[in-house]
Amino acid sequence: MDEQLSGSRLLAVSGLRNLRDLGGLGAVRPGLLYRSAWLGELTEEGARVLAKFGLRTVFDLRDPIDLVDRPDRTYDLDVVLANFPILPQDGSYHYGTPATQTYALMVDTGGPRFVAALRRLLEPRTLPALVHCAIGRDRTGILIALLLELLGVPEDEIVADYLLSNEGLGVLDGPLEYVDPEGVTRLTKAVPGELLTGALERIRERHGSAEGYLLAHGLNAAEITDLRALLRD
Repeated sequence: MDEQLSGSRLLAVSGLRNLRDLGGLGAVRPGLLYRSAWLGELTEEGARVLAKFGLRTVFDLRDPIDLVDRPDRTYDLDVVLANFPILPQDGSYHYGTPATQTYALMVDTGGPRFVAALRRLLEPRTLPALVHCAIGRDRTGILIALLLELLGVPEDEIVADYLLSNEGLGVLDGPLEYVDPEGVTRLTKAVPGELLTGALERIRERHGSAEGYLLAHGLNAAEITDLRALLRD
């Protein structure tokens, strides 16, 4: 169905960076949930490959303006596009904010939006699904980390999956330039695992666990049970 890059969990799809199946992490079922960078560079050939995944939903965690200015390319894919912007939309976030502050901000303000995205997974005909933000690492990274911890995946596997984005984005040998939504040229650099573990520690200090964090922001115990039944072997 898909072509795995040599020695890596990354999947080779033309025009789609940083793609992998979360199946096989802990007891997560394969073929249900994928993560990647945005689909704006997806080629028609890449779309034909993605079609074989049977995707039904694409979760876009970017800001609403990105959907207008930098829309995903889906070609003839029969998918529903679902937008769950993780960063606050009240002007309290600015591009160029240091990563540690951005991660803390997402943890502190993003709880209801993380819950809304996870709740959507339980709706009929949502899976298989693909989750992405701009580069599929930061906003996507925290959402996926919350879900994987909820599913019982060990933290070392969660962090290893997060760090795989450095390879998936091609920044292991040095930073790459990109233009942010405000038109400013910036650099994408490799991230350390401490960025994610720091966010998880912030969550545990305040709520005890990812489960406690999600419960505090509106997910209920029955939904947690259903997510585990749906996504775990």
